[in-house]
Amino acid sequence: MSPARYLILALRVPLSRVWPSTLLNRKALAHAPKVIYTVRGMGKNKRPSAPAEEYLHLPAHPSFAASPSPPPIIDTHTHLLSTYSHYRTKYLSARYETIHDFVRALYRSDVPPPGRAQPEQKHVVGSIVDVWCEAPTLSEWKELADSALTEAQRASDWGGMEYWFVKGLHPHEARLYTDELEDQIIAAMAHPRCVGWGEIGLDYHYDNSPRDVQQAVLIRQLRHAVRLGKPLTIHTREADEDIERILKAEVPKDHRIHVHCFTDTPALAINLLDHFPNLFIGITGVITYSTNANTSAVIKHLAETGATSQSLRIVLETDAPYMAPSTLTSQTLSLKSGQKLPFCHSGMIPWTAEFVAKVAGGDWDTEKVLKASNENAKFLYGI
Repeated sequence: MSPARYLILALRVPLSRVWPSTLLNRKALAHAPKVIYTVRGMGKNKRPSAPAEEYLHLPAHPSFAASPSPPPIIDTHTHLLSTYSHYRTKYLSARYETIHDFVRALYRSDVPPPGRAQPEQKHVVGSIVDVWCEAPTLSEWKELADSALTEAQRASDWGGMEYWFVKGLHPHEARLYTDELEDQIIAAMAHPRCVGWGEIGLDYHYDNSPRDVQQAVLIRQLRHAVRLGKPLTIHTREADEDIERILKAEVPKDHRIHVHCFTDTPALAINLLDHFPNLFIGITGVITYSTNANTSAVIKHLAETGATSQSLRIVLETDAPYMAPSTLTSQTLSLKSGQKLPFCHSGMIPWTAEFVAKVAGGDWDTEKVLKASNENAKFLYGI
């Protein structure tokens, strides 16, 4: 979306930070309470307005209509600060004034959503792995992580949800890697809620950083993560040969690896899965897109090797606020024609699980996929 078509017309309080227009920087507006601002489109081609805020409260997936307690969700890769920022831009009179309010209401609460008299059965988000991979480092990572240190904090601030995080530098910003940034990442690894180093890797689709720099920075981060025994969150796009070569050269075979939001060739996935027994393929809502056949091909291959969670070596993720499952249509959610939810959030994972089950075939169903992913996530990240 071109920022030239939009103007900020009203600011009731100053904004402490505005994120760059590039998608991968992921720097967001600060999540301080009462940040309210107005954005208005210019031009004649207007998109349908966002549905009412109440529609963000997703009910339990239809597969669990008769279940008194649907399986909890573990979202293994999300960008929570950015998700909350998207929420505040789309809903000018936002009901939830802090990230904690947002999480308790949408991911955990049994309180009726706005406009509804009774609470609905819903999937509880049990755990998330939040991803911090920008440069310079955002200070909010520590504020959120510190708010989840104790069980009492997680109960009061997060509604009982387990908050975990990983930290690293995204390949798009490899040119910004410095000794100082590296020291900050290493220091974050000691935080009790840190479960991995990432997301890191190679991206030859956009080439926002030179490829030789991407490779050098990846190797540098891999060596630190391996030394510290931290699981890896890997980003790879159109860099099959180099990512396979570097991972095999730098990472022990038994290291725990999450190849995030996989969309590359099935051959790459098979080669990595064969070499690294503790590697898992991350599946987002992009598997539901008609333009992406690769991810489904990987699922079919995995399903053909057996019917246990160990053979279906995947973990479900959202990469929120991006890539909502296309199966969450206006008809599915009883929205007005042409409307769709304006961003992705962790409550959408069951719809991705449903699609995975259909692709896998056999006796796989939505519940089995969710449970297999949850078990894999617990092993992968120790959560």
